[in-house]
Formats: sequence, structure tokens, C-alpha cells
Amino acid sequence: MSDFVRNARLWFAPERVRDEGSTPDYRFSLANERTFLAWLRTALALIGGGFAVDQFLPHLSRPCRVGLALALLGAGVLCSLRAVNHWVRCERAMRRGEDLPASRFPALLSLVVAVVAVAMVVVVLVGWER
Repeated sequence: MSDFVRNARLWFAPERVRDEGSTPDYRFSLANERTFLAWLRTALALIGGGFAVDQFLPHLSRPCRVGLALALLGAGVLCSLRAVNHWVRCERAMRRGEDLPASRFPALLSLVVAVVAVAMVVVVLVGWER
């Protein structure tokens, strides 16, 4: 079974994480949980931004508006899924005494947000009324 499938099963049964290794210092588990919550706040902000672009920029051409909104909404969905997967991976690593897992997701998310921000700068500079 792949690691992703194994981790996804633990999303809905987090008590099974305790079956692995030994209990880490609670401060580390709580820090892992705070990081998870920060990722969820980021996901909510991205989703809210996607809805805001769609609802509050009616004069922007429909393809631009929908493209920007979908980029933000998609980033929010990926961020929320990545949050729980990263929480499980980190919790398992701490319990096993392994190094914390590395992730390329923060770089990917930063690129998506940067592309959307550049697009919004262009929209503001060029103007969206046609």
C-alpha cells in the first residue's frame, strides 16, 4: 500500500497513529497541530479570496475572473488536503524518531499565489472595464 493511501486512512482514524513508535514530547505534537491549523487558515483565506474575486470584480472579463477565482479556490482545496496529510506524516515521523518529512508544497503554493498576484497587478494597472 502506498504511503499516501496509508496516510489518507489515518486522516479519519488518527488514534491509529499511536500504534507506531513511542509518544513524542507533547510540545512537538501540539506544535504540529498549530502548524496544521495555520495551513487550514491559509486554505480558508485562499478560498475566501477566490470567492471575493468572483463576487466583487464583476467588471473583470468573465474568463479572467473565473480563471483567477478557480486558481485561488484550487489552491485552497490543495492546501487543506495537504494540511491533514502533512500533519499525519509529521506525527508518524516524530513517533518513529525519524526526520520530519520534506515537502515541495510550500514552494508550489507560493508560486500559485505569486502568479495570481501578478495577474491581479496586471488587472489593476490595465483596468478591468472593457
